[in-house]
Amino acid sequence: MVDDTDRTGLAVIGAGYWGPNLVRNAQATPGLRLEYLCDLDVGRARSVLGGYSTVRATGSLDEVLADPAVGAVAVATPAATHLKVALTALEAGKHVLVEKPLAANLAEGRRLVEAAEDRGLVLMLDHTYCYTPAVKHLRELVRDGGIGDVQYLDSVRINLGLVQRDVDVLWDLAPHDLSVFAAILPDDLVPVEVAAHGSDPIGAGRACVAHLTVRLSNGAMAHIHVNWLSPTKIRTMVVGGSAKTVVWDDLNPTQRLSVYDRGVVTTQREQTIVSYRLGDMVAPALVEQEALRGVMAEFAASIAEGRRPLTDGRSGLRVLAILEAATESLAAGGRFVAVPAEVKEYA
Repeated sequence: MVDDTDRTGLAVIGAGYWGPNLVRNAQATPGLRLEYLCDLDVGRARSVLGGYSTVRATGSLDEVLADPAVGAVAVATPAATHLKVALTALEAGKHVLVEKPLAANLAEGRRLVEAAEDRGLVLMLDHTYCYTPAVKHLRELVRDGGIGDVQYLDSVRINLGLVQRDVDVLWDLAPHDLSVFAAILPDDLVPVEVAAHGSDPIGAGRACVAHLTVRLSNGAMAHIHVNWLSPTKIRTMVVGGSAKTVVWDDLNPTQRLSVYDRGVVTTQREQTIVSYRLGDMVAPALVEQEALRGVMAEFAASIAEGRRPLTDGRSGLRVLAILEAATESLAAGGRFVAVPAEVKEYA
């Protein structure tokens, strides 16, 4: 049993869509002690807390940050407010967990990362999918060479979703896939340039359907299809390697991952000879657990151990760098746009 003095006091900022999930998982994380739920609508915060009688509801961020019992905050507010809320918390000496994306743009993201690093504080991104058992296993396979050289990545994330008022579908959905790419790929395999194409068939004023192509430093291509308008929900990712190919189907609870020993084999002679490898398919046994519980456990552990979390602030900068290049490409009719060279420093 964890002694209460070993727990980090936590305040959740924002009681909207995601805040209640943070509250529930914080309460179940041994290394954390939930102190506050802060929201401008104090009534909503009290409603979310329900029976959590030891947790205080407040509408004042200043009150939260002035309390020495609070060592960390989890930010679940709109992206446009991330800079103000997270920076204020960091300047008050608090560790910060922030919902994706890290900030509204790359420049703001850099300010948050610099503020955290200057103060020796943990800045972590809630890239939830990176903490699923499937992605953890996929990371091991790819980074340990289990699939051979990475040849391509293809991801589809579509459903009849909520059309956002402040961002397009790329900024809303693609961070999930981009964060997974960053988590599973070897450190020396980085994005070089991106091309984005999108459409707005319902007149929402922003892209509701989009395709993003990312060229990697080894010449491989990564592709993401995101869509708010599909009547069917699909969440699949295919990671192709020279030795094996892995299919992740996030909506299949009985078989999240399928590892195929099948693919194309080429022989170089006077001309390239193509043949096919038709091996077995293996479905690894994975223990199901809530990904957000893993996020909270990693946040608590990184604070206690004084180390960088898996999805630290720099991982958020990598995602922002690609999204900004994608926005530029979208405005330019889909031409390839270079990802800032400094993205290599974010590994």
